[in-house]
Amino acid sequence: MAELSSKEELIRLIKRFGSNLSVKLSSLFSILFQTQNFRSLSAIAGFALAVIFSWKLLKPPSEHHRRQRKRQTPAAGNSDIGTSSDSQLITSGTSSPPEDSGAQNVDNEFYRPVKPTLEQIVRQKLGGGRKVTCRLLGIILEESSPEELQNQATVRSSVVDVLLVIINYCDLYLMERALDEESERKVIVALEDAGVFTSGGLIKDKVLFCSTENGRTSFVRQLEPDWHIDSDPEIVSQLARFIKCQLHISQVKPEKMASNVFTSASLEQFFQCT
Repeated sequence: MAELSSKEELIRLIKRFGSNLSVKLSSLFSILFQTQNFRSLSAIAGFALAVIFSWKLLKPPSEHHRRQRKRQTPAAGNSDIGTSSDSQLITSGTSSPPEDSGAQNVDNEFYRPVKPTLEQIVRQKLGGGRKVTCRLLGIILEESSPEELQNQATVRSSVVDVLLVIINYCDLYLMERALDEESERKVIVALEDAGVFTSGGLIKDKVLFCSTENGRTSFVRQLEPDWHIDSDPEIVSQLARFIKCQLHISQVKPEKMASNVFTSASLEQFFQCT
């Protein structure tokens, strides 16, 4: 309270000094204008400005400024709140915005390896080979001997997809030993039911029948395919010198095989379709 009364007393003195000064300045201005002494007028005006500037410096802050200063001064109990809000701002500033995470997901999707199609796998495996010969029994058909064909012929369901791709991509010839014409008819009907003739790449004339195993070997040599697919190890061995590549279908991998002969448990497994 003593400090406040002293400040009020100082203000009253400054106001009284200012009012007295203004009266004196008024009288001085009238005298100067009468005497036209402009140098003295300039000096007095400078003195007046200096007094006003000094009064501005000594003027106590207004009530509005004091209220603002009080609001800006944080209380001791709110220091933790300020610290926590600062830490939240820092955390939000360092965390990646949602837009960045979305862009990262797009990049991941973009650089994710694309799974090749079955046609691409077939082309890669065949290495550009376009003419293929293939045995029927045990590879395309469920049956494994000519005797079984006298009763029925069944196309393996798991091989149909890869067979259709080979038909569309390659010049394919299917061949098998048959004991009678009825066995041949059953094979043709089974292939027709599987839809291999409707794709346009395979016609019935490209399904060849012979009465002996050597007849199949003769077919292959005459056609000179890029690939021959067979399940008979003896025929595969005989053709190794004449055919560029062969695929031997066998559950057991032979100990000795030519470098141009590949082994797989099934045709679809070789092309990774299972």
